[in-house]
Amino acid sequence: MNPLTLSLILMTLTSGSMLAMFSSHWLTAWLGLEMNLFAIIPFIINPHNPRSIEGATKYFLMQASASMLLMMAALINFMNSGQWSIMNLTNPIASLLMLTALLMKLGMAPFHFWVPEVLQSTTLFTGMVLLTWQKLAPISILYQITPSINHNILLGSAILSIMIGGWGGLNQTLIRKIMAYSSIAHMGWMTAAIIYNPSLTLMNLLIYIILTLTLFLLFTLNHSTTLTLLASSWNKTPVLTVMILTTLMSTGGLPPFSGFIPKWLIIQEITKNNNMIVPLIMAFMALLNLYFYMRLAYSTALTMFPTSNNTKLNWLYNSNPSSITLAPLLVMSNLLLPMTPMLLLLE
Repeated sequence: MNPLTLSLILMTLTSGSMLAMFSSHWLTAWLGLEMNLFAIIPFIINPHNPRSIEGATKYFLMQASASMLLMMAALINFMNSGQWSIMNLTNPIASLLMLTALLMKLGMAPFHFWVPEVLQSTTLFTGMVLLTWQKLAPISILYQITPSINHNILLGSAILSIMIGGWGGLNQTLIRKIMAYSSIAHMGWMTAAIIYNPSLTLMNLLIYIILTLTLFLLFTLNHSTTLTLLASSWNKTPVLTVMILTTLMSTGGLPPFSGFIPKWLIIQEITKNNNMIVPLIMAFMALLNLYFYMRLAYSTALTMFPTSNNTKLNWLYNSNPSSITLAPLLVMSNLLLPMTPMLLLLE
């Protein structure tokens, strides 16, 4: 891609998300989301092939439909209240339409079907952007309108997302689809927490972004897109394989890694609010996610792929520019548990 074009697209992508995140007016928030949508399309269709074009079309149709619902909700709310303020969402129909639009943009159940398909049609870098940066603007708007929306619908969608994220990833052999279902499940955990304690959602989002960035960087460095390629990585790069192993266990929420923190605190917060059934279902469904993460870990580090040079392991890891970013991400994705008291103080 031309450097000038790339700079323009990245600037549009960044400014669109920032505009939507920090806006208090529905029109500017909608404009930011549209800038964000049009800026990510060139990344999805690069490299240019029929599969990437299909993924870009699916993404555009889903996000454009969500933007249409969002604008319709804002207009209904304006006709009812006479205000364009995001915090002033008083009309029940507008509230329902707005929640539907944001669930579609976040890729949550029952509007999750586009996430695995779009992610599989892109490169690992674009998939990383879709699962991290593209979540910031919708979840920031959801954070602002939480007091005005139907909590039962949101909680139902959250539980369904956790269930689908667990069940959907069980029979997958493609890394990007597994990460897509993982994202659906994590979005469910975040939106379940936003009802009871929005600060927990922000902390969960931060840890989720750290874990996702770390995994995608490791998969990129390891050139792994399927379970078969991942299974043969121990022969080539044992050091990267160990890094992938620990990060996968952390993403699955296994103590004592960083990914255990949000699950522990969210279950504790929901239980404090005299709701025992929901955290029980969430904990059981989290076991499904942990299963396919452990299956990835088993394929990565606990099996030896049959090749002629099994004994010639390359223990020397050749560093590159990505290593500078990877080192702090690895520390944060695995060793944040002792800092939990400090994270709680930030609430």
